[in-house]
Amino acid sequence: MLLSGGLDSSTCLALARAEGYACHALSVDYGQRHRAELEAASRLARVLGASSHRVVRIDLGAIGGSALTDPGIAVPETPTEGIPVTYVPARNTTLLALALGLAETLDVRRIFIGANAVDYSGYPDCRPAFIEAFETLANLATRAGVEGHRFHIHAPLIALTKAEIIRTGVAHGLDYALTVSCYQADAEGRACGVCDSCRIRRAGFEAAGVPDPTRYRHGPPGPARQPP
Repeated sequence: MLLSGGLDSSTCLALARAEGYACHALSVDYGQRHRAELEAASRLARVLGASSHRVVRIDLGAIGGSALTDPGIAVPETPTEGIPVTYVPARNTTLLALALGLAETLDVRRIFIGANAVDYSGYPDCRPAFIEAFETLANLATRAGVEGHRFHIHAPLIALTKAEIIRTGVAHGLDYALTVSCYQADAEGRACGVCDSCRIRRAGFEAAGVPDPTRYRHGPPGPARQPP
C-alpha cells in the first residue's frame, strides 16, 4: 500500500482495510518540500491498522524538474494550463517500483496506489493506461511474475471524483484531519490553501457536502469550486 499521507492514499488504505486486507504501508521520502505528509503517513498507518509501515529514502531532487523537489521552482498559487510544474518526473513509476520490490520480498501479489484520474492535476502517471502498463511490466520484470505468481496493481479510486473519494473515506470512518495534501504545508502540516492540491481538496469537500477539516495557516480560504 503506497501511503503518502494525503487524502487519496489514506482513503485507499481505509478502503483496503475495510475489505479485510492486511496492509503493509510504504511511504517514500523522495525529497519533497511538503515533508509534513510523511508524519501524516506515519499517524495514518497506526490509526488505520497497517500491519507494517516503512519509509524508503531516495532523492528525486537530484534530477530536479519539479516544484515539489526543486526549491528554485515556485509552487503555483493560481490555476495553470497543461501539466503543472508540480509534476515530479518518474515519481509514480519509482514509487510503484519500490512497492513492487517490497511486495516480492513479502511474498504478496497485490499493490495498492491511490492514483486518481478525475479531479487531479493532470499528471500522466495517474492515468489508467499507466497503471495497466505497470502491471504488465511487474509481471515481466520479477521472478515471481515469470514463475506464474502474477502481481495485480489496484487503483480503486482512479475513476472517482474527489467528492466520491471523500464520501468513501467518511463512510469508512477516516478522519481527514489527519491527512496532509498541501504541496507547501508548513512543519506543523498546515495547508497554504492556494496551491493546486489545496484547491482540488477544498472543492472536493464542498462538492461532497462534508465540512473541510483541513488546518490552514491563514484561516479557511474562500470557496474553491471547480469549473464544470
